[in-house]
This record gives sequence, C-alpha cells and structure tokens, in this order.
Amino acid sequence: MVDCVMTESKPDAGPGTGQDAADKPATASEGPADLAGLRAARAPGDGAPDTRPDEGYDIRIARDGTWFYHGSPIGRLPLVKLFSTVLRRDEAGDYWLITPAERGRIRVDDAPFVAVEMRREGEGRGQALSFRTNLDHWVTAGAEHPIRVAIDPATGEPSPYIHVRGDIGRGLEARLNRPVFYELADMALAAEGAAGGDGPVGGYGPAGVWSQGVFFRLEPA
Repeated sequence: MVDCVMTESKPDAGPGTGQDAADKPATASEGPADLAGLRAARAPGDGAPDTRPDEGYDIRIARDGTWFYHGSPIGRLPLVKLFSTVLRRDEAGDYWLITPAERGRIRVDDAPFVAVEMRREGEGRGQALSFRTNLDHWVTAGAEHPIRVAIDPATGEPSPYIHVRGDIGRGLEARLNRPVFYELADMALAAEGAAGGDGPVGGYGPAGVWSQGVFFRLEPA
C-alpha cells in the first residue's frame, strides 16, 4: 500500500485538473510523503499482475480530472503525473495503480484524463489534431488514438473522448472538455459547409473531423 500523508493548505484549485472555472475544488492537499519507491518502480505491462494482493486505495479521479486522496484534492501536479504513469485499466473496466510490488483499485468518475487544449496542423483530410491533457500529455488523434462520442441516455448530451494509451476499448481515455469540444464541433461545421463537404462521402456524410487520414464522426450513428 502506498502510504499518503495529507496536509492542509489554503483553499485553491488543485493543479493537474481540467475543470471548468466554475467547478474548482475548495482545498488542495499534498500527497505521499515517500515517492522514492514509486518513482523508481518499473512500470508493468497493461495487464494487472496475478500474484499481487488486491487492495483498494482511497483515491478518486473526479470528472474534471482532479485527483483526491481521502476526500481531499492532491495539490501537487508532479505527484499526480507520477501516479498517472502506473495507472491501468483491466478488462472489467476497473482502474488500478500498479507497481511491481503491489496494486490498488481506485475510483474514476468518468475518464482519468481531460483534454484541455487542441492544436491543429494542416488542413482537410491530411490535417493532424493533437490534444493536451490536464497532465500535459499530448495525443494526436488517428488510428491508434481514436476519438469517440458517447451519448448520455438520460440527458442526450454528447461526451467526447480520445484514446490515450493501452488497448483500444479498455485503455485510458481523456474526455474533451467543453471548450475543446466546441472548437472541434466548429471545425466540423466549417468543413461540412465547404463546397462538397468534407465527410467520408462528400457533403452527404455525418458531421465529423479528419486527423491523420482517419475520419471521426461527432454525432451518433
């Protein structure tokens, strides 16, 4: 088990978050006191080891990307980045922090990362769309990093995601925050309004965007 020593600090928004301005945590806390072991640990494969005891860590990643320990936000971005390097997801959809010595299940409210910035290089079908997460990882959409849009059955609202790492379908994703998704949607509308459209079948295809030669639709099938 990773021992964590939490200390109080002044109310502030914890770094390493992708929350909207109106949704900031009230407090920020320090994380584990001893990082040497975790920092030196060799990252395991994507699969969870079979020989290590299963423990539950009282760690939660909120929908806005904030990491919490015992209900308090972890206020050190380097620490959150460190934890993220040993974060894995199993076939059942559960999230784990895994080192060669131990593993512990954590709670993830939505996706473990949030895309907070988009960068576009090129135009049309040959363009490349890259996304920066709340932990400063850059991911370029394409065949190995697909974009998908899930629709909430209760509200009908779209939730867009991009695959970050691990096996597609059960790996780790980043949820595009609202400004980034609006920027992406505007790009799709602009392409759709161009002469002949820019979808996979010209102006008659679904709304979406291209990145590295792959078309990603932004509306439900």
